[in-house]
Amino acid sequence: METENIPSKFSYMGRNFSDLTINDNSTSAFSECNSDISGEFASASAESRQLWLACVATDDQSDDLIPQLISQLNSPSIDYQKQAALEIRLLAKNKPENRLKIAQAGAIKPLISLLSSADSQLQEYGVTAILNLSLCEENKDHIMLFGAVKPLVRVLRTGTPTAKENAACALLRLSQLDENKILIGRSGAIPPLIDLLETGGMRGKKDASTALYSLCSVKENKLRAVESGIMKPLIELMSDIGSPMVDKSAYVLSLLAHLREAKVALVEEGGVPVLVELVEVGSHRQKEIAAAILLQLCEDSVVYRTMVAREGAIPPLVALSQSGTSRAKKKAETLIELLRQPRSGNAAAKDI
Repeated sequence: METENIPSKFSYMGRNFSDLTINDNSTSAFSECNSDISGEFASASAESRQLWLACVATDDQSDDLIPQLISQLNSPSIDYQKQAALEIRLLAKNKPENRLKIAQAGAIKPLISLLSSADSQLQEYGVTAILNLSLCEENKDHIMLFGAVKPLVRVLRTGTPTAKENAACALLRLSQLDENKILIGRSGAIPPLIDLLETGGMRGKKDASTALYSLCSVKENKLRAVESGIMKPLIELMSDIGSPMVDKSAYVLSLLAHLREAKVALVEEGGVPVLVELVEVGSHRQKEIAAAILLQLCEDSVVYRTMVAREGAIPPLVALSQSGTSRAKKKAETLIELLRQPRSGNAAAKDI
């Protein structure tokens, strides 16, 4: 296994490091969020590389280093704060066992304070460190207790692209505790997440959609999302057949589609032809979820049934009822039966 050795002694900001080695593959031990992408070592300078190596020191060295780094977080020097936040994020990234140690040593509160910094790089380091610490289940309650949600939402609105992505991912991690979902929704996270879904890069869109999917498992946040305009970006993303965002967007939409407000917005934003196209040409998974959404749309509305039928949904639904998965076949058969029902009479009373 290839390793890299650095000089036996290295001093930086009053701290001495020695006898450090690193496995080049250690960066693989991180979360599914892939947050640590800001490229702070892009210059590949010797000092930066040595600092990075220092942050994956042995357990004993980490135990000595962590209190010093937390002390530096409270320094009046922006440079010292940056370096401390950077090293903490790397310690938390590369060694899972460090995440609890760092939190227990008191890093969470000063890191949260960095989220309000006017220095964009310091804010970015801070939010990524918070994300990395949130990967430890035991830390989530403490991060919430110290009031991280509103600062994270602020970063979602004002941070660098990477900071926004990492804030979205941190909120996703925190929302995995059910009791946090409503609090995060009430703190204003949903509108900037929708903005990131609409305007962010591919990674930002993925992080935003996953966070929204988690948050929208509770009704209160579903209504917020629809009222905040989520349908437009979801449908636009679903219309790009072949994009990796089609499935993610469809799953978020499926959580919302039973709401009356969501159905109205879906139709107004041109969602019906997009869903019909997915049933016709999408992957097996996409066909099934599109059929399920159309079924929710049509179950109580003759107007929507007529609209879906006129869009040409029946032939691809018939094909799906013959070749899809067992669940897809059942949904397609039920929807076909609805679409073939008479489109007049008292049923219209159930329409929008």
